[in-house]
Amino acid sequence: MLAAMARSAGRWAVLSLALLSLSVACRMAPESEDDQPSAPVQAVHAAPEVKPAQEAEPLAAPVPDEPATEVAAELVEHRVTADDGHTLAVWAKVPQAPTRIILLIHGRTWSSLPDFDLQVPGGPKRSLMDALARHNIAAYAIDLRGYGKTARDETGFLTPDRAAADVVQTMQWIAKRHPDIGKPALFGWSLGSLVAQLAAQNQPELVGELVLYGYPRDPRKAGRTNPKAPKPSTRSPARRPTTKAAAAEDFRLPKYVHRQTVEAFSEAAVAADPVRMDWRAMYQFGVLDPAKVTVPTLVIHGRHDPYAPPVNQARLIRMIANEDRRWVVVPHGDHAAHLEQAHDYFVDALVGFLTRSPVTVVEPSSTHR
Repeated sequence: MLAAMARSAGRWAVLSLALLSLSVACRMAPESEDDQPSAPVQAVHAAPEVKPAQEAEPLAAPVPDEPATEVAAELVEHRVTADDGHTLAVWAKVPQAPTRIILLIHGRTWSSLPDFDLQVPGGPKRSLMDALARHNIAAYAIDLRGYGKTARDETGFLTPDRAAADVVQTMQWIAKRHPDIGKPALFGWSLGSLVAQLAAQNQPELVGELVLYGYPRDPRKAGRTNPKAPKPSTRSPARRPTTKAAAAEDFRLPKYVHRQTVEAFSEAAVAADPVRMDWRAMYQFGVLDPAKVTVPTLVIHGRHDPYAPPVNQARLIRMIANEDRRWVVVPHGDHAAHLEQAHDYFVDALVGFLTRSPVTVVEPSSTHR
């Protein structure tokens, strides 16, 4: 019997050694080349190299968080008049004593409330506006023309330049409401990140910080714009209906998103935006150039976002002119990371950037040179 026990112990020792070797090998193995930038990220203007935040180990299983119960600030709808007289719907959740301000710009298909103030009945907290308000950050969100509560204008279309001009007008309106807090931060998600960059390039003096979330463009296209604008189109807006199935397409990682969240988002998105908005003159985005971004900038995206591959985010952060910049990769997140189980991680990264300590550069005195 003792001999049998010895043989059994020997087999367990060999098996444990094999498992340990396999574990070490897996941890040392690099990720595929498709998941990584083709070259190291190098900062411009002799700034230190910028790297994405360290990813966490994968979870063994999704861990549900607590249902939403508290309300940090009441939702208020405002009306802002654009420079051409068009009325814009701007939503706000402002805490009693805000210390910072931010304007949120939605993406291509859905408006601000489903994107940034999603309420999940009986489910987890997923409102970005609520999360910001709990951190004493006044959160504003604009419905661009043809989205949510903002009507289309007489053209029936939206263009990059028109969207950026409306954002600038809204930033000026917000700044007047909070004259003692400082410049508002500007946040854009997906196509909204391109609008945010365009507004920040056009009027950098209005922007405290720029947040580019799920940036869907290869920044090497910087400065590529048509020398002549194409002739005005005579076609009519398509006005295609939206669907719940289309609303659920941004959630590509079912393992890391609650079913209630997907259902709530699909319901809210189609209710707010039953008809897809039509864009034209997309060539106007051709003037986007990260080298002309002169404000502090956060680049953030989900690790598995198919629209914002890491290689393009690496190029983007490398090209941004301002040295005060961060690149954050949200683990277990895709294009809608802020609505998934990575929500808290996303909020921590965003709030950490907005409330960071400033760097004070003091010239050394002659006695210390």
